[in-house]
Amino acid sequence: MAAPEPETNLQEGLFSHLLELRARLIKAILALAVVLAALVPFANRLYAWLAAPLVSRLPEGAHLIATEVASPFITPLKLAFYAALFISMPVILYQLWAFVSPGLYKHEKRLARPLLAAALVLFYIGCAFAYFLVLPAAFRFLTAVTPQGVEMMTDITHYLDFVMLMFFAFGLCFEVPVAVVVLAAVGIVDLDKLRKGRRYAVVGAFAIAAVVTPPDITSMIMLAIPMCLLYELGMLAVRWLLKPNAADAPSHP
Repeated sequence: MAAPEPETNLQEGLFSHLLELRARLIKAILALAVVLAALVPFANRLYAWLAAPLVSRLPEGAHLIATEVASPFITPLKLAFYAALFISMPVILYQLWAFVSPGLYKHEKRLARPLLAAALVLFYIGCAFAYFLVLPAAFRFLTAVTPQGVEMMTDITHYLDFVMLMFFAFGLCFEVPVAVVVLAAVGIVDLDKLRKGRRYAVVGAFAIAAVVTPPDITSMIMLAIPMCLLYELGMLAVRWLLKPNAADAPSHP
């Protein structure tokens, strides 16, 4: 009896991987849909919570406005979707991990697991940092510099877009330790180069903060200093995770 052709085995393997990928995607989408369905009834309340840092600092009589007919309905729903994605992200990342982890070596799994968890936690911390500390400081500055005779009344859709952009930017900026470890793991940098590049990292942190944050010095400093500290944390993670004997272990059984 003839043995199966290699091409047939390859096609069957590819088909089974596609089926697994579809199953993982369905589970991730279902998790997102369930959370979204639970949040939709509270969409307006979520938006009121999101708008609190600005509303609390508006002059007396000022308020948020809706410049489009459907925006009072659409904008809270958009926020509910973003919140559902935010909440269900651990499930989505787990499904991604469950799909790719069987193809990883032991040392790759050892490194990828803490990096994935750290990336998720740091992104959440970055968003919380932006909401509780940076946005109040930025809005305090913006309301203080509003010209005489100008009423500050922001459109609700523009406000949502601005805050989501800030969340995304701060979440990414807080991924500095993960980026440092990844660069060291692939051999682009080592611990000695990271130490020597500390001054350039500080300059880069302030440059990124100047671009990302609103136009006030307080917000810039509030992002740049944590990024510098996170760079130091990244070097500690490199020393802890990338031990010299572990880097050469993958090819040995």
